[in-house]
Amino acid sequence: MGFLFWHLTDTLSNHTKDTLNLTELDMNSTLLEPPLASFGPALEPPAPFTRTTESDLERLKNRLLREAVARTASPSLLAPLRRAANEAASLAWLEAHPLLVFPELFAEKLLLARRRAQRQERIHARMDHLIAEAA
Repeated sequence: MGFLFWHLTDTLSNHTKDTLNLTELDMNSTLLEPPLASFGPALEPPAPFTRTTESDLERLKNRLLREAVARTASPSLLAPLRRAANEAASLAWLEAHPLLVFPELFAEKLLLARRRAQRQERIHARMDHLIAEAA
């Protein structure tokens, strides 16, 4: 690594120690070693990364999504249901035990998606009625 700093070392050696306030040992350690202590302790991730949990979560998501789609009569709800499953999975993944949290998150997201779709249908029906009256 010395070849990286040869020009800098030559430039610094031309100055006096009084001007730099560094000894030769301090200068070398300052140039070659980053101050790790100033960044604080390393933080642990909120949930451990395990590959099997990810695949188990994906299987659970797909199974519950298939069940929800089978109970749904409206094809217009398929995209919102898929979106609800993906949102619930991403939120569950942040928890320490995603497989335990996912089913309830998915149920909440499904309920919200169905309510939103029903509201949209009411708005479309009202708009169709207003357009028919105006014509």
